[in-house]
Amino acid sequence: MTRLTRALLLATCSLAASAAAIAAPHAPATRGVSTVAVYGDAPYGTSPTDTAQLQATPAFIASINADPDVSLVMHAGDIHSGKQYCTAKYDHTIRNLWNTFADPMIYTPGDNEWTDCHKTGEGGGAYNSGTGQIDYMRDAQGRLIDYAGGNPVANLGLIRGIFFDRPGHTIGGKRLVKTQSEAFDPRYPSDAEYVENVMFTQSRVQFVTVNQPGGSNDDNDVWYGAPQMSTEQSNEMATRDQANLHWIDAAFDKAVAERAKAVVIMLQADMWDAADNPLHQSAFEPLIEKIATRTAAFGKPVLLFNGDSHVYRSDNPLKHGAPCVTEPGSGQTAVPCPSDDWEHHPFYDVSNFHRITVHGSTFPLEWLKLTVDPAKHSKGGADGAFGPFAWARQTQN
Repeated sequence: MTRLTRALLLATCSLAASAAAIAAPHAPATRGVSTVAVYGDAPYGTSPTDTAQLQATPAFIASINADPDVSLVMHAGDIHSGKQYCTAKYDHTIRNLWNTFADPMIYTPGDNEWTDCHKTGEGGGAYNSGTGQIDYMRDAQGRLIDYAGGNPVANLGLIRGIFFDRPGHTIGGKRLVKTQSEAFDPRYPSDAEYVENVMFTQSRVQFVTVNQPGGSNDDNDVWYGAPQMSTEQSNEMATRDQANLHWIDAAFDKAVAERAKAVVIMLQADMWDAADNPLHQSAFEPLIEKIATRTAAFGKPVLLFNGDSHVYRSDNPLKHGAPCVTEPGSGQTAVPCPSDDWEHHPFYDVSNFHRITVHGSTFPLEWLKLTVDPAKHSKGGADGAFGPFAWARQTQN
């Protein structure tokens, strides 16, 4: 056999193996105990040229791959900071890194990679009151810095094309999921746009993601600082918000029909961020009300993961006076925190809900090791256990 023949044979075998992997994604995880790695707001940079966290990401991924318990990875959005640019090259870089995860990966988009791309801090542009036009940021050669000049709808389309290129599959095609783009309610045809909204079952728990970005007031801050909101922006906001409400309903309906032990929701926005102003936070009220109503009716544990505000927090913002722990500053020790500082929303009285803000944006890179055991029924919450869930923070070595 010649060297060329051997090379062609090896290439053919490699392609056949790749095709087989694509044709036969991993089966859904066991109905027994399983472990999920959850993180978000990473990698971050303090400037467009700060790549320290990006360079540390391969080792971070390797540390998760090395954990034999993990069978799924989830990212709660924000693949770069609000001080970095929105470019196709960068998005592809992240996708290529994520392709090295050994396990299936679920991702929900964050504000920094699409809704906030219009901002000058991310390379977008600013409204010029003298000309009535947008002054887009450009490089030394006169080229636009951001993809499509930072237009959020265009950048969401870019994210969908790069990270959701195979609808109905996790990133890399390792596992099948149900996507709203293929399982939307025909009464609401615009819901078919939301390929990024997915649901799946693992360890007898119903998991669901919705595209709910933080920052920019859920995309309510007028793009480019223009005098008024464009029709494109108002349509984006309205259609996505309705799609999210429909998808949450669909997930709870499925959980009830299949007698799921619990529900897990992942989105990017910290909808109870006490550091944010009431005007921004009010945009989240319809989704909060939907989640609260469906959770109370479900009567079983509902766990929500979000990123956005960067600092680890474990609490129940739907129950007045519920226990709460958070991480002060950049330390690694969680401490008790005021439980009633989500004053931007009306108080609910939903005991079977818990929220975790995953830590992000700082060194060392961190992930949350979530264990799902459908046979357990913990009464805890802030202390690291709730219903069938238990979790522990993990940092990169």
